Amino acid sequence: MKRFLSVLLMFAIGMGILAGCSSGGGTAEELSASEVGERIQQTVSFQDMKQGDLEKLQKLYQIETGKVEDFILYTASSNVKADELAVIKVNDASDTEYIKEKIQQRIEAQTIKWKDYRPEEYFLIEKHVLKTKGTFVLFAVSKEVDQIESVFDEALR
Repeated sequence: MKRFLSVLLMFAIGMGILAGCSSGGGTAEELSASEVGERIQQTVSFQDMKQGDLEKLQKLYQIETGKVEDFILYTASSNVKADELAVIKVNDASDTEYIKEKIQQRIEAQTIKWKDYRPEEYFLIEKHVLKTKGTFVLFAVSKEVDQIESVFDEALR
């Protein structure tokens, strides 16, 4: 009888842990870019970065604001660093390619800027992540790009 109760208790604890680990945050489409950004920030430090606003988003990527539902943007606080993070949620999934094209133009400009000036920052740009998932676009330039991509993928399962 004790063995049965022990097994039952362990099963109940295991189910509780699994229930606690589930996202519970609704579907990926219900998430905002800010919520995805918060999840990334729980894993990766934004300490040496500054948050950008809509004006900065337009300046860096020349994106039409009508296509963007929500976004987060962080850039390096120093002009000798290439770190950058953008999570953009578009109004319509068909606009993700447009956003990617605009970000690709930024990547090309940054590549030229950093190639000879700071090779270690150029390496980060070469290792960038630019991907879409549903109505979300992720752009990351960071030493921790793999963790950022992993959290982004996990958040939007």
